[in-house]
Amino acid sequence: MKNTANKSPIEKILSPLQEFMHAETSGGIVLIICTVIALIWANSPFADSYHHLWHTYITFDFGGFVLKHSLHHWINDGLMVIFFFVVGLEIKRELLVGELSSAKKAALPVAGALGGMILPALIYFSLNAGKEGVAGWGIPMATDIAFVVGIMALLGPKFPFSLKIFILALAIVDDIGAVLVIAIFYTAEISFFALMVGAAIILLLIILNRLGVRSLIVYTLTGIALWLAFLESGVHATVAGVLLAFTIPVSSRINTKKFTTETKQLLDEFDKSGEHGEDVLTNERRLALVQSIEGNCEKMLTPLQRFEHMLHPWVAFFIMPVFALANAGVTISSDFTNALTNPISIGIILGLFFGKQLGIFGFSYIAIKLGLASKPDGVNYTKMYGAGILAGIGFTMSLFIANLAFPSEDLLNIAKVGVLSASLIAGIVGYIVVKIGLSKV
Repeated sequence: MKNTANKSPIEKILSPLQEFMHAETSGGIVLIICTVIALIWANSPFADSYHHLWHTYITFDFGGFVLKHSLHHWINDGLMVIFFFVVGLEIKRELLVGELSSAKKAALPVAGALGGMILPALIYFSLNAGKEGVAGWGIPMATDIAFVVGIMALLGPKFPFSLKIFILALAIVDDIGAVLVIAIFYTAEISFFALMVGAAIILLLIILNRLGVRSLIVYTLTGIALWLAFLESGVHATVAGVLLAFTIPVSSRINTKKFTTETKQLLDEFDKSGEHGEDVLTNERRLALVQSIEGNCEKMLTPLQRFEHMLHPWVAFFIMPVFALANAGVTISSDFTNALTNPISIGIILGLFFGKQLGIFGFSYIAIKLGLASKPDGVNYTKMYGAGILAGIGFTMSLFIANLAFPSEDLLNIAKVGVLSASLIAGIVGYIVVKIGLSKV
């Protein structure tokens, strides 16, 4: 039991909230709650208020440069840019120092992710080729890592760390695929002038990186300009988030040796500059030393790490839940059965549930048998297969692509039925299969 005797009243109040926010399951729990709220709201006597809220128009006028969009559009093309920015930061980190930093490390997750994208898309396309829903082929290619991580945490400490790393790396490759699909296949009419402005801003960001600029404010303001350019270009604005992430510096302002030496000197001086227990408010020298230590810590952290640390809670506990609230409200009516049996929803369900598990496991198995990759330590094939099923939880990313694929409200609602149904089935069945795998030696 944690000692709370020395905690202030506000710390005692905030501690449970902080512990919840740091738990791996928390992001998934908040997403589920917001999804349930959206479904209840959209099917309640107040359903009109649900739809009216998201279609409320908000206008920004910057001296003649006017941006007027619905709240739903601001969420999907504005807030979600921050989500994709964080995804881009994770991709860059994994490519440089993580599970995708070498061909040997990347072989298994890349093979699994390719199978988990190709087979679902083919299943969907085979059912919808030549029909009005053919544009939705990218929907079952996606994986919602927040939900998957939440379920992995629910499975407890027996869940192999190596399998968790495999799934996370696979999800990163999956995200790369999703971003490419959005950029190439779900792009509207191109404005080449706006695109050239965007390209010039990216070049400026690269130059800032090379010059050693480490200010988060500079990258934030330049990133907003990049987002505005892409918003007007026809290329989906969320792509700007990923491109911005790739330009964020990954080096520290000081090296490890200098940080260690200087910090030790500052701590020694702090210890000698006053009595033990003396408050820094009464000792200006100690206050200056604490500020110097803080400055050193900031120099040691890379801009990429600082952005990730700062934005991750906002993405997990605000942006993704708000996205779910705005996009998961499917009206369940007498037409629900028709929606569920429509080729669009059938393609999504079969693609996410069967396509993901068969594609991920099949391609991974082939890569292992051909000697191109090795099976993660402590992982049997049952656990790997269960992981493939869990990857069928498309939710956030699938709903996002559905919004791009179907401007028609009717087709979009059918797609939402498929995404929600497939994600629910994949979550339950995947949990059971991995649980069985964990019970085996």
